[in-house]
Amino acid sequence: MEAVKPLQDIIAEHHLKPVAVLLTHGHLDHTWSVVPVASGYGIPAYLHSDDVNMLTDPHDSLGPDTRRVLAQLVPDGKLDLVPDDLRLLADNESLQLADIELLAGHAPGHTPGSTVFTRAATGDIPPLMFSGDVLFSGSIGRTDLPGGDHAAMMRSLRDVILPQDDEMLVLPGHGDQTSIGAERATNPYLLDIAGTLKAPRKGM
Repeated sequence: MEAVKPLQDIIAEHHLKPVAVLLTHGHLDHTWSVVPVASGYGIPAYLHSDDVNMLTDPHDSLGPDTRRVLAQLVPDGKLDLVPDDLRLLADNESLQLADIELLAGHAPGHTPGSTVFTRAATGDIPPLMFSGDVLFSGSIGRTDLPGGDHAAMMRSLRDVILPQDDEMLVLPGHGDQTSIGAERATNPYLLDIAGTLKAPRKGM
């Protein structure tokens, strides 16, 4: 939520040219700075279509604790979270940004439109995932907020996370960097799903 100034400093220091903002989901702690960054640099922001209501009606997706904090930060309740150029992602859409190809993998559960962005390995650079709040080091995103769905999260972990290569680096929305291999070996949620997949089916 205080990303604008540090981001501006990094861009200026390294003479970078931003090309896009990628939103892994629509929760306020991930979208608070989208307007000053995207509109400020004249670049598009990408968000899955299932989470667009979180930008247009952000209060509907907030838990009670966040509502209280927001009331202190924005007493009049008015939030501008919709950038000038908002582009809605479809399921498993491929993006070509600054000569980097990214796959936007729809992974609902934390929110309906939660998305992980992956990049294939190139040369000596391993594959990479921006997991948002789907996968953390040792944990997963909560599913008890409005729009959360635990069963959908379990399916996303099974179908989107577990099939990835062990070498894939994971940069979560919160906490430490990890890897798919490390999470496959130690994350209790992935271990539970993997055990379920390996369990023999009972006969009729």
